[in-house]
Amino acid sequence: MDAACSTQLIDGDGTFNVSGVDNFIKEVKLEECGLSYAVVSIMGPQSSGKSTLLNHLFGTNFREMDAFRGRSQTTKGIWIARCAGIEPCTVVMDLEGTDGRERGEDDTAFEKQSALFALAVSDIVLINMWCHDIGREQAANKPLLKTVFQVMMRLFSPRKTTLMFVIRDKTRTPLENLEPVLREDIQKIWDSVPKPQAHKETPLSDFFNVEVVALSSYEEKEELFKEQVYNLRQRFFQSVAPGGLAGDRRGVVPANAFAFSAEQMWQVIKENKDLDLPAHKVMVATVRCEEIANEKFSSFIANENWRELEEAVQSGPVSGFGKKLSSILQSSLSEYDTEATYFEEGVRSSKRQQLQEKLLQLVQPTFQDVLGHLRSGALETFKDTFEKALNAGEGFSSSADSCAQACMSKFDKGCEGAVIEQANWDTSKTREKLQRDIEAHISAVRTAKLSELTTLYESKLNVALSGPVEALLDGANDETWPAIRKLLRREGELAVYGLSDALSGFDMDKETRNNMLTNLENYARGIVETKAKEEAGRALMRMKDRFATIFSHDSDSMPRVWTGKEDIRAITKMARSASLKLMSVMAVLRLDDELDNIEKTLTVALFNSTNNNATSKSIGTIDSLASSTWEQVAPEKTLITPVQCKSLWRQFKNETEYTVTQAISAQEANRRNNNWLPPPWAILALVVLGFNEFMTLLRNPLWLGVLFVGYLVCKALWVQLNISGEFRNGALPGLLSLSTKFLPTVMNLLRKLAEEGQAPSTNSNQTTNSSAQSDVTTNGESSSSSSSSGSSPAKTVPIDTSA
Repeated sequence: MDAACSTQLIDGDGTFNVSGVDNFIKEVKLEECGLSYAVVSIMGPQSSGKSTLLNHLFGTNFREMDAFRGRSQTTKGIWIARCAGIEPCTVVMDLEGTDGRERGEDDTAFEKQSALFALAVSDIVLINMWCHDIGREQAANKPLLKTVFQVMMRLFSPRKTTLMFVIRDKTRTPLENLEPVLREDIQKIWDSVPKPQAHKETPLSDFFNVEVVALSSYEEKEELFKEQVYNLRQRFFQSVAPGGLAGDRRGVVPANAFAFSAEQMWQVIKENKDLDLPAHKVMVATVRCEEIANEKFSSFIANENWRELEEAVQSGPVSGFGKKLSSILQSSLSEYDTEATYFEEGVRSSKRQQLQEKLLQLVQPTFQDVLGHLRSGALETFKDTFEKALNAGEGFSSSADSCAQACMSKFDKGCEGAVIEQANWDTSKTREKLQRDIEAHISAVRTAKLSELTTLYESKLNVALSGPVEALLDGANDETWPAIRKLLRREGELAVYGLSDALSGFDMDKETRNNMLTNLENYARGIVETKAKEEAGRALMRMKDRFATIFSHDSDSMPRVWTGKEDIRAITKMARSASLKLMSVMAVLRLDDELDNIEKTLTVALFNSTNNNATSKSIGTIDSLASSTWEQVAPEKTLITPVQCKSLWRQFKNETEYTVTQAISAQEANRRNNNWLPPPWAILALVVLGFNEFMTLLRNPLWLGVLFVGYLVCKALWVQLNISGEFRNGALPGLLSLSTKFLPTVMNLLRKLAEEGQAPSTNSNQTTNSSAQSDVTTNGESSSSSSSSGSSPAKTVPIDTSA
């Protein structure tokens, strides 16, 4: 047996092949599978490609029809094989096709029995049907399904079987349009089937899972067909798992009992005589009318006028589309009426209706494309005219209304020329969509314009408020917050007035307008609040800058020189008072002109607490700062809490203490430099004790010269070393600095003295050389004069070189 293990299960006479099934089960080792196996069967009309589908889908080797030898019965009875490469083990049954001419008109018992057997044994039943059979009563096996539904409920306990309808040779009609029709037909069959009392209210979903798939033509689109079959094959892997195609495993017999179970089921089915199918005449009419309808459908698809019209629609709207297409459709329907005149009226009318529906389904996408072109063209026209109207300065609302009306009128006129006579299609949905698109565009433009206006005036407020508020807070004083309030009121009113005037053309309700204006006012206030919070975060830096400015500069803004006459205590108090003033200004927001006592509280608690005579009072007032809120001030207006003020003041004093100390040190050093003379008693002692030495100097003047030279040297060193300046910062720093500068300074003095000593010698040599050159020049001139005068005696002209 080959790899696919193809075996005839039931022959054409209805005989069950017991030995063949036993050999098949042994060959594929089905007995080892337990409950982990699935059974798939396929049913459908003869020569509909069932075996071809199974061979491609499951890798089997069922015999296929040779199209070159004509259409005839290929599969006789029921054949079974194992699917190649699919886990778990999957067994597939290929059923003899229905409606075969070999069995004749009346011999349909085997068809009924094999179909019922397939539903009873299989987990998954593939129902092979042509795409054009959807909606047919006979060719879609619907009467057969109706009988099978009824008999199956009577013969077997309920078991949920998957019915997978495989739509072959799918046309351009989308599957999502075909599937609802097919499912509706199946549900109608189920509803019409007489049911036993036990299953009167049982829904179809308790017995069957209905799946619908579609495949392209194997002969015309082989590659696409194989790709779709490959994708369908993936669904059969792990089919017995929960949620799989064969997920319902109720009533499944073990694999080793499959042959016995199948034999018994076939025996029960063969003994049943109640099955029946529609009359052969109706089936012939059904098949023939279907063939005529399919021919006319194919003719319509190949119609040159239709193709040109379809291609033209792809590039844009077509004038007179409705009339042209209506004429082509009517021609195809008239040809069908002529050829199907002698067939059963009910079938003929039904198939004509189906043909018309198929044709309308075919042309509907093109009709929708026409509507789409009309809609998009009208929308683009609206956008252009609307934009031009706005650029021309027209009001927003009036421009939107007039342009929208013109756009809708253009669309309605285009729809009148696109309507098809045979179809009662409603264009209101497309019109509503166009209306929604227009409204959406108007809303988007409105939002963009309003956003631009809001952003414009917000940016103006940013420029008008940020810089001035920062400058006012930097120079904080009693007039800071009144000035900020005045600035905020003025700039806010200007911005609100400008925005209100700009909104006049938008025709908006009063509430929305007021909300936008209020939001702009709040935005202006928010700018001030944000800037105040930023400046409050830099309060310590601002306080130190103000302290340094006042402490280090006098009233004329000139840098202070600490000469010893300045009152450092008073200056420090004034500078700290100014810094405390700055902190009190930045402590809270004062945009509502409310009074508070923050400055007084800070002054008493922090500034006056340094007085020695108010120690007991300061303890009580400092404790008043142990809070996170100010009295009479809302928490949301607080920028610096009392606790933070206390901490900032402590840090401020610590960081400015060094500046005060430096000033005091500089003042003391200046005083020491100015009082370099010894005290009077020391001078008197020097006079008394040094009288003898003074008299010695008077008796020997040479000592006076030595002392004078020593004085000059000491004076030069004093000046060069800047001794008074070095000792201004203290004795120890002065000594250390002088120790490093003393030797270089002495060496510099000696070098200058040496240079001064060499200067007279150099000047003398230069004078001598100049005199010699003058003598030579004079003598030459004299000789020249003598020779020119002949007998005149030579004279020597003296030259004064003392200069």
